[in-house]
Amino acid sequence: MRVVIAEDSVLLREGLTRLLTDLGHDVVAGVGDGEALVKTVADLAAQGELPDVVVADVRMPPTHTDEGVRAAVRLRRDHPGIGVLVLSQYVEEQYATELLAGSSTGVGYLLKDRVAEVREFVDAVVRVARGGTALDPEVVAQLLGRSRKQDVLAGLTPREREVLGLMAEGRTNSAIAKQLVVSDGAVEKHVSNIFLKLGLSPSVGDHRRVLAVLTYLNS
Repeated sequence: MRVVIAEDSVLLREGLTRLLTDLGHDVVAGVGDGEALVKTVADLAAQGELPDVVVADVRMPPTHTDEGVRAAVRLRRDHPGIGVLVLSQYVEEQYATELLAGSSTGVGYLLKDRVAEVREFVDAVVRVARGGTALDPEVVAQLLGRSRKQDVLAGLTPREREVLGLMAEGRTNSAIAKQLVVSDGAVEKHVSNIFLKLGLSPSVGDHRRVLAVLTYLNS
């Protein structure tokens, strides 16, 4: 896949580049701030060489507040086909919600500590590039725990909430079954119940797994 990395720490940016390159992926650009990220992607798009995914830090120069996530939101609006995975030192609910509030495909929010888990990180980048989701377990836990969202999830059982959290991390039914030490059939039943309780009919297509997580965010 073709990747653009936006990270103001040169050491981390080079480390991510080396990691992805060693695994056969093409890092087509590396930048250090949000404006450079937006410009770089626009230039690549003009050349007909749009990247598959962007990996961006939430906080970048000049203010080190929200430049990265704002650039990510802009890219999702201007180039819907690009996957966007943002990295953050901490769970910042406002930024996570803003990023997830648009399209339900090709988006991820991971804590930087997750980068140390090389296999998980690379799997997340690939999943987002392919139009999937990758949400850090800590992000999921905080978002699902919001008191103002309890009404949306009130009908779910504790086990269904647990399954929903694992779905939000991007795990397959088989992976969820392994994590919870239950059968694949049991997970499929829980997932079906979640769709039913959240009002997600089969007509919405294959994105129901993502929408099941995002429904309460947009309510």
